[in-house]
Amino acid sequence: MRRIISVSRRTDIPAFYGDWFINRLKDGFVGYVNPFGGQKYIVSLNPDDVVCFVFWSKNYEPFIEKLNIIENMGYKFYFNYTITGLPNIFECNLTDKEIAIDALKKLSDMYSPKHISWRYDPIIISDITDYDFHIKNFENIASELEGYVERCYFSYAIQYGKVKRNFDKFQKENGVKIINPDNNLRIKLANELAEIAEQYGIEMLSCCGDYLLGQKIKKAHCVDGKLIEELFYKDGLKYREKPTRKECGCTDSTDIGAYDTCPHGCIYCYANMNKEKAYKRFEEHDKDAAFLGYTKAEADGWIEDIRNKDEKADFKQMKLF
Repeated sequence: MRRIISVSRRTDIPAFYGDWFINRLKDGFVGYVNPFGGQKYIVSLNPDDVVCFVFWSKNYEPFIEKLNIIENMGYKFYFNYTITGLPNIFECNLTDKEIAIDALKKLSDMYSPKHISWRYDPIIISDITDYDFHIKNFENIASELEGYVERCYFSYAIQYGKVKRNFDKFQKENGVKIINPDNNLRIKLANELAEIAEQYGIEMLSCCGDYLLGQKIKKAHCVDGKLIEELFYKDGLKYREKPTRKECGCTDSTDIGAYDTCPHGCIYCYANMNKEKAYKRFEEHDKDAAFLGYTKAEADGWIEDIRNKDEKADFKQMKLF
């Protein structure tokens, strides 16, 4: 079965796990654990089984040198690149904005502006990142990216249960008030950002926020079958949408990341329940394990179990004929 592989919504593989990912390509498969049920799966990474990789990162600088290896192995890919310019207090271990912007420009020169989706995501409204902050901050980044990107995906921070807990803790510890703005403010700010983006040749697309759609703001497809078709499959590509949450426009894909493994330390992250656990798992991660964030011994045991179950299932199926 050919798949679009998401690398990854659940952690920052290009920034922190590039060597692990290259080892997975060399072995031709990867394992992942479903974060909502705990089921374990093995996915082929044979080039013939991969439609495209969709990379997600806040810092591609450590990954750039690996792209020629990946391309020479026969894989296709494009990039979701998050650059928010938020104060470090919100993204405590992030690389400098200037380094991230320089890396984006390198990627655009190596491939094309169409290969890159800039993500100004999420927008956090607080007493140190208010309406005026985002107007100035967004224009500063957009002006730097003129000619290097064609589209910007954005959303407002969604306060899932664990995110709200992190916000509450953050506000108490730092004396910063985070505001959950009403839709009128969200719409007004989004449209003003879209006007700024247009000045720099960038289209704005709303991720999981259909109430923001309008003449200057389109619906985002972060994993985008149509884009993959335009970039790599001129003769056509069969794909279907499979939303990951309400109002999501994403194409069906398989994500190979793992929760609680990203050490960026962003307070708005839905994929980290515990920062300390994420740091520890990164420091101790095994580059040779098929499952990210686990030991090779654990991963090898799960692989054997999965293959034994598959063999039994095949045997039962054979007995029917």
